[in-house]
Formats: sequence, C-alpha cells, structure tokens
Amino acid sequence: MRISAKGEYAVKAMLDLALSDTDELRPIQDIAARRDIPQRYLEQVLLQLKRAGFLVSRRGSSGGYRLSRSPDQITVGGVLRAVEGAFAGLEPPRRTGRASRRDAAGDLSELWQEVSAAVSAVIDRITLADLKRRAEERERMARPMYHI
Repeated sequence: MRISAKGEYAVKAMLDLALSDTDELRPIQDIAARRDIPQRYLEQVLLQLKRAGFLVSRRGSSGGYRLSRSPDQITVGGVLRAVEGAFAGLEPPRRTGRASRRDAAGDLSELWQEVSAAVSAVIDRITLADLKRRAEERERMARPMYHI
C-alpha cells in the first residue's frame, strides 16, 4: 500500500476539522494554511470527501466545510478509500531481471497479503477521534509545566 499526497492531505484536513470541535463551517483557506496544503489541491480532495459523505459544505463568504458526522464514526481507512479508491494491497518490492528457481520456492506473496491485511485492519480501526486525542495529548505534553 502506498499512500499518495492526496491521501495524506485528506487525513490532515479531516483531522483539522475534527480538532475544530465545532459545528461551524471552516473556510478552506484556513484549513489549507493551518495544514500547509495547497488550496487548489485541497479543493479537489474536499470535494471527493464531500461526495463520499464525510463532509457538509456551503458556498459563499460564510461558507466552508465541517464533518458530516462525529469523529468517532469516521475511520482513517474510510477517508483514504474515499480519495485513493480501493487499495490493491501492499506493493511488494519490484523484481528486476528474470525470475529464478529460487524465487519460485521462496514466493513471498502470502507475506505481502498478510502485511496488507494488517495495515487495512489498523486504518479501519483508527478513527478521527483517536487521531484527535493523540494530537491533543502531544500538544498538552509540549506545553511547559510551570510558568515563571
């Protein structure tokens, strides 16, 4: 499995909306600036996420985006599949040259299938609420304990 920039941007944008913790619409330019994502590219990503039912949006000066449901109901796997399509599985190392007899005896395709299944299980288990808790914990730990 290889995650593209589009997939990473989708998860970053969705996490940004989950962290906002409000039903207010968030302008796309704000999301793009906070997450360092090119706005034109983010527009395409958010449109795909809206079509997949993850976002609600409104146009205009008071427009923007918000999550269509609670962060604990949205998995990373769902977000990635919305923008990446169905995963073909983990990409095994590329072979160069001709296959040898040794390759046939030591075929690793089952291993790559197991690894791919494990990755899918993780991204289907992790929700935006989980990522939000992790981000808030990192922020809390980064703050100084005492103010002088």
